[in-house]
Amino acid sequence: MTNLDRPTGSSMSRAGLRFWSAALAFAVFMVDVLTPLEGAVAVLYVIAILLAARTNRRNDIIVAATGCVVLTITAYLLSHDLHEIASPALRALVSLAAIGITTLLVLQNHAATTHLAAQARLLNLSHDMIFVRDRSGVITFWNKTAEQTYGWSPDEALGQLADKLLRTSYSDRREAIEASLLDTGRWEGRVEQRTKAGAALTVDARWALQHDHLGKPVGVLETHTDVTDRVAAHSALVQSEQRYRRMFDASRIGVVEEDWSGLRTALDSLQTGGADLRDYLARNPDFVRHARRLARITDVNPALQKMAGASGSAAFIENADKLLGENDRSFLDALVAFANGEPFHEGETQLVSFDGRKVPVLFTITFPPEPDGDQNVLVFVVDITERKQAQDALLAAQAELAHAARVATLGELSASIAHEVNQPLAAIVTSGEAGLRWLRRDVPDLKEVATTIGHVVAQGRRASEIVTRIRTFLKKAAPQQDLLQIGEVIEEATALVARELAKDDVALIVEPQHGLPPVRGDRIQLQQVLVNLLINASQAMSGRPGSRVITLRAGTVDSETLAITVQDSGPGIPPDDMARLFDPFFTTKDGGMGMGLAICRTTVEAHGGRLSVVSTPGSGATFHLTLPYSQEHAPP
Repeated sequence: MTNLDRPTGSSMSRAGLRFWSAALAFAVFMVDVLTPLEGAVAVLYVIAILLAARTNRRNDIIVAATGCVVLTITAYLLSHDLHEIASPALRALVSLAAIGITTLLVLQNHAATTHLAAQARLLNLSHDMIFVRDRSGVITFWNKTAEQTYGWSPDEALGQLADKLLRTSYSDRREAIEASLLDTGRWEGRVEQRTKAGAALTVDARWALQHDHLGKPVGVLETHTDVTDRVAAHSALVQSEQRYRRMFDASRIGVVEEDWSGLRTALDSLQTGGADLRDYLARNPDFVRHARRLARITDVNPALQKMAGASGSAAFIENADKLLGENDRSFLDALVAFANGEPFHEGETQLVSFDGRKVPVLFTITFPPEPDGDQNVLVFVVDITERKQAQDALLAAQAELAHAARVATLGELSASIAHEVNQPLAAIVTSGEAGLRWLRRDVPDLKEVATTIGHVVAQGRRASEIVTRIRTFLKKAAPQQDLLQIGEVIEEATALVARELAKDDVALIVEPQHGLPPVRGDRIQLQQVLVNLLINASQAMSGRPGSRVITLRAGTVDSETLAITVQDSGPGIPPDDMARLFDPFFTTKDGGMGMGLAICRTTVEAHGGRLSVVSTPGSGATFHLTLPYSQEHAPP
């Protein structure tokens, strides 16, 4: 505030001014009437008018002036005769002229003061900090917003150097700014200032040069807008953008920015006829292909450029269709997730690089909220080529380990295999010798000879089948998916371990359910699973007193699954070992590889089944193996 918009005083001071103005006018009247003074005593009425003007009320000025005029005329009439018009009348006219001129000047001053006060009140209503300084920088006006923002009251600010009070910092030299102000009459810029409490402010400053009636610069009106929060927000936004750009460019994960707004429009105009969107899209692949072209790429980070074999992001700034193969199904799922308003979608697919390579990738698509989210869809892509290669290597290693396990199992069962092969060979020798005896008779018995030859052929075929089975067992070939009768697989597996079980005095009870439907799988691998389970059961009971019994059962679980159980009468499995029993390289046997059960579970799961175990310490263990029926021969 300045003196312009301050009230002159309280109501009591105004009343006092009015009283003293009236008293002075009356005193001048009495002096003019009662004393013989010849001078223009009435001129002293001017003082009364000036006192009335101090009330800052226009009516008071007019009343005082009118009263003084009346008193002047009355004093003249009382002191002089109207017939004598000479110097007294001239003095009266001079007094009246003085009163009139003073009144006019006071009224003009009052009007100017009122106008300035109104302007000051308007400046106080502004939300900007406004102050006026003279050419030397001294503050002459200080509005309310400046008081509230900077913390100094008008009494504290007025008369102070503005730059020193506010500790203003300029982006350019102060002399250059002042020269520009004098040259153009205006200056705008951003400055740093300090409040009374020491807080830093960033303000947008606008200066206007004020001139007097001769055009000489007399002051500067400074209007300041506090943009501290706006600058901080902009700075935070810039930092966030820079941080995002660094992450975008430096990330080893491929990132794609896409605009799906056109795709949103296409989905909104889609007429599905009440059908489920996924079913509709599956029946309309043309729309899906069209939608792929609507997903427009706006930016691609260097990691994805390298992944796709591109030299820059310009090659992508069209649409995502180039990156997806012709038979890609992942985009349909992403389209459904986008239409359903899901925040993100994950999947696996293959990118087609610019040189034709197919790159297996995992991807996550984020869908920001509407309305602007459709223009900022982010796709994060991870190259899993090495992982795929590692999986292939793992599968190959598992095949190698399975082969090694079969060979190791064959070594343990060599005595049983020799026994199996020796049986048909011995039968062949016996039948051959009998045939020779029948031929050496004086009268050869050709009928018996024919019978013995038939026995030789049958036993030879049996020996050939045994050898073929062993060779297949040893052969490192890809798994065969054949229709298998599980009863035959069980019979062949039990035959392989029969001698091993007999050597350990283990009784094997086989209880297959009759009429089991076939399963589809690899005969040798399933044989290996059963052989491993039977050998493990036999070894678990090794050295245990009493009867040693293994029970193998096969039957149906439901209309889609059959189950095989291998139960032993051994000590069971310790609870601490149950969680790790199927882990690779975990074994409880001296000299064991720890791969048998791990390979068994992998083999069963590769056939679409499951392998689990239950055990009660001291009551033996039971392995449960489930396999799905072959679909083309499933039971009704």
